[in-house]
Amino acid sequence: MNREQEIKLWVNNYLGENFQWKPASADASFRRYFRVSNSNQTYILMDAPPKKESIVLFLEVANRLMEAEVKAPKIYAFDIKLGIILMDDFGPMTYLDVINKDNAAKLYSDAASSLIQIQKMISTKKMQHYDEKKLYEEMSLFVDWYLIKLKNISLAKIDLGILDKFFKFIAKKVSLQPQVFVHRDFHSRNLMFLGDTEKNPGILDFQDALVGPITYDLVSLLKDAYIEYDEEFIIDQSVRYWQKAKKENLPIQNDFSKFYEDFELMGVQRHLKILGIFSRLSIRDKKNQYLDDIPLVEKYLWNTISRYKELFPLRNLLNKLIIK
Repeated sequence: MNREQEIKLWVNNYLGENFQWKPASADASFRRYFRVSNSNQTYILMDAPPKKESIVLFLEVANRLMEAEVKAPKIYAFDIKLGIILMDDFGPMTYLDVINKDNAAKLYSDAASSLIQIQKMISTKKMQHYDEKKLYEEMSLFVDWYLIKLKNISLAKIDLGILDKFFKFIAKKVSLQPQVFVHRDFHSRNLMFLGDTEKNPGILDFQDALVGPITYDLVSLLKDAYIEYDEEFIIDQSVRYWQKAKKENLPIQNDFSKFYEDFELMGVQRHLKILGIFSRLSIRDKKNQYLDDIPLVEKYLWNTISRYKELFPLRNLLNKLIIK
């Protein structure tokens, strides 16, 4: 019996014989999603092969999000051994599908409110930490997959030394930020639009959550790899988040300019990581569609490292390596 037959047998045992099954979506990992329905309801089935990853963290984080009273999918049934979960169907519309100039401010305000609720209410006890080591390792993907394998750049020992020193500086700097629950992929493809009369957004793809820097998820939201806004909008939404977070007594900088600098430095870490991941997805996993999203992330990175003096070492090195 192959994996699809095993899954359908499991669904049959839960829903009965008369169910419909069709692909819903895939993501950047090994997970697959199917829309499964019977005469009563439609569900999403997540297929996460156990040899690739465990669903235990997804289940644990889903429970934490539900307790925080944000819109996470209700879990109806699961099988840890098989690596499958049957959960709420939030519909087909992501934020990316529906956002436009008329509704962007409202939808991002809703997302920021949910983010603050998560940061305020979710207990981080027994959660792993997004520590300096992890932050550094993620930036190393930029070297291994973006510079060397995608751009075919040969790095001298002195270049590697500059990158190592810079990555250590960024990892140290952002790890000093206040620590909260971090979703780690809080962006337009993982936020579902539930309708004008519902509480938005529905939150998905949260299984990689850790305890980490307070600005991380805001960076994911506002400097999204899949949709671009001008800097005026990003600053405006950052101010609105910062004001709400202060009112909720989150551990946040009292001075907005210092908070925004923290936000920007956190962005550098994420942009370097994403450039590495998108390059790897293309080269190793043959998911070449991610190459289309690299220019926007490059733009985010370049704009930030050109703005702050302490980031000039990376700007100068990339000038030498890429823009010769």
